[in-house]
Amino acid sequence: MSVEKLVYVKIFTVNYEILVAACDREVLGKVFREGNTVLYVSEEFYKGELVTLTEALDRIREATIANLVGKNIVSKAIEEGLVHPDAVIYVNEVPHAQIVKMI
Repeated sequence: MSVEKLVYVKIFTVNYEILVAACDREVLGKVFREGNTVLYVSEEFYKGELVTLTEALDRIREATIANLVGKNIVSKAIEEGLVHPDAVIYVNEVPHAQIVKMI
């Protein structure tokens, strides 16, 4: 039996926008650099509730904007059709994706 991975999810609501920040727990608080690109997975922005990938995806589906960092959450979002693989950037092999729903 496999144990589902855990990710941090934090939800911000501003007016009619729902922003979901989600990251693998392994990358929280880390800084990744590649060339001129810096990806800082700040605890202030990403550290919310620790949930399963399934729970995180449920929250991401409700978002109007989402920021995702880490192999587990990004690959699962791709698998579920929420992120196109070509829309993912990699910083020092760490995937980062953003989702914006146009209404």
